[in-house]
Amino acid sequence: MFFLTRWTPAWRLPEFNTLVAFLVISGMLFAFAKIADEMAEGETAHFDDALLLALRQPGDLARPVGPWWLEAAMVDITALGGWTVLTLLTVVVLVYLVITARKGAAALVLAAVAGGALLSSALKIGFARPRPELVDHLVNVSSASFPSGHAMLSAATYLTLGALLSRTEPRRSVRALIFGVAVTLTLVIGVSRVYLGVHYPTDVLAGWCLGGSWALMCWLVARWLRPKGDETDAPATLRE
Repeated sequence: MFFLTRWTPAWRLPEFNTLVAFLVISGMLFAFAKIADEMAEGETAHFDDALLLALRQPGDLARPVGPWWLEAAMVDITALGGWTVLTLLTVVVLVYLVITARKGAAALVLAAVAGGALLSSALKIGFARPRPELVDHLVNVSSASFPSGHAMLSAATYLTLGALLSRTEPRRSVRALIFGVAVTLTLVIGVSRVYLGVHYPTDVLAGWCLGGSWALMCWLVARWLRPKGDETDAPATLRE
């Protein structure tokens, strides 16, 4: 007698997800390198300047486009990617993970956030790109411009936390919500930096690429360190 085994599509296997993650990481790192190379050669100046000017009132570069409340909202949003908010959030998450005896996850969060911060600072020093001077800055800044620390660290922090949090949730709809919130926060924080005139668009694009790839690498490490028998990340058909 022949027994028919249930066939599982390749795209639903954990190995397939790992392969896709490696490809996405490679693509984002290549995009970062390409942006950095074009920026260093001055090839991005027209694109950067055109977008910065498009977000300011014609004839008054000190005023951004849109209603008055939009500027106030962007100031509030950009703070979500600042050192203060990210540090407080990271400390709260670390305390929670330690109290709940998840020291491995705590170490991963600490490495992701601290490592991302160190990498961002080193790259800023290395590229030493001045902040935009074409338009007025609507918030105070002091460091170099490339890559955007807010864009990179918000991606590294929120996406890493989203990945770790989603591992505890078996329902795909809830996972999608968690990732949707993490991605949305990352995107709006980056947009706010350009809107407020403190970053060139390519600074933000580079920060997203690097921060996203960093978060994906942390996600792969989390999967690799997952205890045997923990099949949270596996498809429902594999857990039956």
